[in-house]
This record gives sequence, structure tokens and C-alpha cells, in this order.
Amino acid sequence: MEQYLRQLIEIEFLDKKEIFTGFLIDYSDDWILLRNNPVDFILDGFLILKNKNIQAVNRDHDLAFTEKVIRLKGLKTNSEDIIPIRDLASIINYVNNKYGIFQIAKKSAKSAYLGKLLELNDEELIIDFLDTKGQFGGELSFNPEKIRVIEFDTDYINSLKLVIPEDQK
Repeated sequence: MEQYLRQLIEIEFLDKKEIFTGFLIDYSDDWILLRNNPVDFILDGFLILKNKNIQAVNRDHDLAFTEKVIRLKGLKTNSEDIIPIRDLASIINYVNNKYGIFQIAKKSAKSAYLGKLLELNDEELIIDFLDTKGQFGGELSFNPEKIRVIEFDTDYINSLKLVIPEDQK
């Protein structure tokens, strides 16, 4: 992974259909931090991927071209984008404290869950679920071992944060 630092890459997983694309900011034994490139020449938030069942890390001419365009637009990653990715607790606590709302996904790409942290221990992660209208809808519990993707600071999340009533933030 070292050779890909600060470069635009694609990551494919054996057990997920979705391919993740972004600038590699940092990595650890368990997690990978990307500046998300969801489509074309756009950067939108951050992705933290569990370093599990990786099939391939790709960097081809198309990605190099996309990276060149993104850099020419003045969009870049910097040292301020680095966050602690030692373990799930350090990630979730940092993201919750700095950004407030985050999104998590399990192995299946069918659903993702937005919310803010209520509790995290070895047995469960509990969030206050944020619905598509910016309303908190109650507690959702997850097995921390099942969390595969964490997203934050995306346009979608930041847009919903704008409509959350002040007393619920």
C-alpha cells in the first residue's frame, strides 16, 4: 500500500460488488482511509474501509488521468485529513467528535446507516439513526466486527446536518 499513498486508487473486495475509489491517505493493518472519489472528477468526503477480503488494489491510466484532473482543479489531500485508524473505537470516537454524523455499512452494500454515536463497546455500536429527512429516529445497534465501511464529511451527510434542529445536534 505504501507505493499508493496520496494517489488515486480503486479497491476491490472478494465479497463486495462495489468498487471503492479514492486517494489513499493512510492505512493500518485493519483499516484504509480514502478521500472518496465517487464519480468522475469529484471528491466527496472520506471512506474508511475494513482491510478485509481485498481482492485487488488498482491504479491504471484512467485513474492517473482522473487524478491529474482533480489535482488541476486544485483539489487535494493534506495532513489535516489524517485521522487515527488504529481500531474501530478510535475511528468512531474521532469522527463523532469532529464531524458529528457518520455513515456505516456492513458487508452488504444494500443498506447504509447514518447517525451519531450513542455508545460503543466490544459487543455493540449503538447510533441514533438519522433518516433521509434529517430526523433522528431512535437507536440502532450493530456488531462492531460486522462494520466494513465508515463514511463521513460527504455532501449528503453535510446536507442533512443543515436541517437537523439545533437542539438535536
